[in-house]
Amino acid sequence: MASKANNKLSQLATEINQFAERRIQDRLPVDPLLIICTVCLILVGLVMMTSASISYADKTHGEAFYYFERQFYFMMAGLFAAACVYKIPLQFWNRIRPLLLILCLLLLAVILIPGVGQTVNGSTRWIRLGSINIQISEIVKVCFVIFLAGYLAKKVEDLKLSVKPAYMPILLFVLIAALLLAEPDFGATVVLFATAMSMLLLSGVRLKLFAFLTLVAGSSFFLLAINSTYRLKRLTVFLNPWADPYDQGFQLSQSLIAFGRGEWFGVGLGESVQKLFYLPEAHTDFVFAIIAEELGVVGALVIIILYASIAWRSLKIGKESQNQQKYFAAFLSYGIGCGMIFQAYVNIGVNMGVLPTKGLTLPFISYGGSSMMMSCVAIALILRADYELRYQYREKNRERRAKC
Repeated sequence: MASKANNKLSQLATEINQFAERRIQDRLPVDPLLIICTVCLILVGLVMMTSASISYADKTHGEAFYYFERQFYFMMAGLFAAACVYKIPLQFWNRIRPLLLILCLLLLAVILIPGVGQTVNGSTRWIRLGSINIQISEIVKVCFVIFLAGYLAKKVEDLKLSVKPAYMPILLFVLIAALLLAEPDFGATVVLFATAMSMLLLSGVRLKLFAFLTLVAGSSFFLLAINSTYRLKRLTVFLNPWADPYDQGFQLSQSLIAFGRGEWFGVGLGESVQKLFYLPEAHTDFVFAIIAEELGVVGALVIIILYASIAWRSLKIGKESQNQQKYFAAFLSYGIGCGMIFQAYVNIGVNMGVLPTKGLTLPFISYGGSSMMMSCVAIALILRADYELRYQYREKNRERRAKC
């Protein structure tokens, strides 16, 4: 009697599994929700960045749509790059990951050479090519995730038994972090650390090591912050921007005013007052404050939900890939999803005054070619992972039908 019940349960589990596989096979070639959320963020970002930059562009360049035109070209270039990356099998990126790591280190070293790196507001984060500034940290974020995904895929079983395989990526991160902090780019360092730790945690690394690394890194970041006059000022301003609203706390206080003016439904598209030279360069790091002012709490929540949906689909694709032992695709999806959502929410937190000010862009929305292009490439990598997963299911289904 028990054996019959077990057989029925086993048969039921097999049918459920086959049904789930058929549902995956019947879906579109790519994840529709991931594409819809990405396209919505790009289009909304183009509109809101334009709204935030019109007055500033007219004053500084004599052309109201100066930033719109450049961002539009960046968007088209990013979509073209994404289409190219989507066509390339993930195995190619896995094979060249050592070259990508070397590229990261070279770019980070070259940018520190006097006369090569472009310095803006005291930070040397860009290399200038003609009329375009390339932000190296945006390239590093994607390339390091690719390298780490390949390494973790290779050591996935060893990481569950020993902590030794985790030493190498930790040392590499320390080296990259040192170069980033030399620019200085504290925000990119924090995002890269959070991304790497998320990937290590999801790879099955021992929790004791994870907790130890988090504690050490947190203490190190805190010491770096309090030992730098520049960063310490940002921390104190974050705690009370109204103590110095016309100097150190000016940008944050103006951002909070924008949130207050927006209320639930906003003052209307294009009707922001804060973008009229009150909030400095509102089209870059503080564009979310303009979104909150013009579209209100409702519009801001929609943006947050779109980012959360991208992260959810990325983690879902990663989980499905891991179940099929496609570890490189899994860790790549995990890393990109976690990195993007962390950067987005840090930027939003900075705009809302709940986190210290950092020079981080809002993916797909803030003005900037490097951020736009690398964000598009990152999404293309996740879509490729999803495509290869669906293709594998289709091949398995064909084999099953052939046997029948």
